[in-house]
Order: sequence, then C-alpha cells, then structure tokens
Amino acid sequence: MSAPIAHGGGITAAAAAFGGRPEDWLDLSTGINPCPVALPDIPARAWHRLPDRHLVDEARFAARDHYGSGAILPLPVPGTQSVIQLLPRLLRQGGRVAVTDDRVAVVSPTYGEYARAFASAGFAVDAVDDIAAIGGEHRLAVVVNPNNPDGRVWSTETLIALHERMKAAGGILVVDEAFSDADPALSLAARAQEFPNLIIFRSFGKFFGLAGLRLGFAIARQDILAGFEDWLGPWAVSGPALSLAASLLRSDVSAIRHSLDTRSAALQTTLTSAGLRIRGGTALFTLAADSRASDIYTHLCRHHILVRKFDYAPDWLRFGLTPDPAADRRLGEALQGFER
Repeated sequence: MSAPIAHGGGITAAAAAFGGRPEDWLDLSTGINPCPVALPDIPARAWHRLPDRHLVDEARFAARDHYGSGAILPLPVPGTQSVIQLLPRLLRQGGRVAVTDDRVAVVSPTYGEYARAFASAGFAVDAVDDIAAIGGEHRLAVVVNPNNPDGRVWSTETLIALHERMKAAGGILVVDEAFSDADPALSLAARAQEFPNLIIFRSFGKFFGLAGLRLGFAIARQDILAGFEDWLGPWAVSGPALSLAASLLRSDVSAIRHSLDTRSAALQTTLTSAGLRIRGGTALFTLAADSRASDIYTHLCRHHILVRKFDYAPDWLRFGLTPDPAADRRLGEALQGFER
C-alpha cells in the first residue's frame, strides 16, 4: 500500500512541532470557507433515529434543485473521498481484474487521492498535464475543475468534447467540481443527464464551511449511482448531515459567494503586498510562488500560521482564506517579518 498523502490540516502535528495550542493557530492550509454558515435547526428525530429514506430523498431533491441536475437526483455520500475510493471497483464491475493495459488518466498536478486509489488497485495511472493527452487507451479520466491547487479551469465545451471521446472508446470521465460552488457557470451538472459516461463529484463542506460534516454528492446515471449506494452500504450519511443539506441547499447562498469574494480579494492583497507572486487559485484558496517557499512555510509555522506546501513544486505555497481583517493583519505582519 502506498504511503498516505499529505493534505491540508494537521494543526495538531504542527503545534507539536512548533509549539502553541492548536486552537491558537491560524489554519490556512485547507480550501474551506473560514466563515461557516449559521446552522439551521436540526429536528431531534434526525439525531434519534436511523436516517430513513425520506431524509435521503429530501437531501437529493434539494441537491438536484441547487446543482440544477435536472432528471438526475444527486446521491449524498459521506464525503467525496468515499466514492473516489470506489472508482476502481466501478471499473472492475463484472469481476474483471485489472491488467497491465488498464490505464487511467489524471490531469495533474491535482488532488492526489485519485492517483493513489487507482494505483493501489493495480491500475496504471498516467499523470497528464493536458486534456489533449487523454487517449483511447484510458478507461477512465479525472479532471478537477477548477483544479486544486492551481485553480486551472476547463471550459464546459472542452469537457463535453472529452466526454464524447471517452464514451466512443467505452471510457468514463470523472469531473471533480469540489471548488465550483462559488462559480456555478463552471459546472456540468445542468447537462449531466445528456452524458451517460460522466460522473460529477460535488463537495458540500468546503463552500458552506462545514467540512467536518463529511458530506458530498455524486451526479451520474442511475446505474452508477445505484452501484455507489450499494457499495457504501445502509445509512452511509448521517441523519443530521442529510437534514442540514436539505435546509442549506435550499437557502439563498448569494451572501456566501459575496463573502468568499471579499475574503479572497483581501488574501491576495496581503500576499502581493508581501512580495509573493500569485500563481493561481479559486475563490477558496490562492496559490503563491516564491523561490524561498520552504523557508516562508517554516517562518509562518513559527508564527503559528499553517499553510500548504508541495513536495512536487517546492516553490509553491497554497493559502486558504483568512476569516477576517484581523487574520489578514496577522498573516501580513508575519510575512513582512520574513527576511529575504
């Protein structure tokens, strides 16, 4: 089994290495809304009883309306990581065992768990830097749109053309839209019913600031969703999570998008004022580049600020959003104190 991938988070380990209480650290290492929404009331029965079918259905109808997926009812899952790990099983339906020519393409660099899941299952994984490099030899292709960590965006027309190529070769296209909530125009969800070999993953916790809820949605044709549901088993998503999803997905989210735009602009101002070069990003994070990124990372840790560094790109640092102007000042002062 391959080694675990280093993701954002890890405040406990950072505090153990650099001191301070975890709760006093400023965690900018993830792409999660730092201003979580106010929680609606959760009925007591959602805590007391197993999540009955009506709770699942309410969440699915709310997700359909929110994502605009038409005839497709998105499937709630306990975080999209849970279904990423099911993708190799999807390709092996019917008892087929992967052989050396079973190839998967992942547009890279991106979220590392896709490559890890397929490699661990015996598939050959091609990390490609462009959609044009995906060919008929690939049984499945993964595109994260917008991409993590650089914010690269692919147009819907380009992704639809890729789907048609994949379908013609009997392959599947997975589009991970975990960071698309702030810009719905990027999403293929509204046209998903047109494309039988398309799977879309949507995150819930990042946009609403509730990552600890462990909730996401899969959008695909019914037989694929039924397979995921069967493999996840009964009661995969908790009653409180389903209740929150049904309420929040029906709410007006314009204020959330405005808040993310404001926080993103403030973060970029802070970074550029400190001399960092903006390399890319989304509404939920900014990727900066600097030749001394590793030293800056350590310097920030000594100030109890955690950001994300990358072993494959030593000059990159990804900064999640700051929650408020006070945090902007704290980050700015720490960066200004770095001796170049």
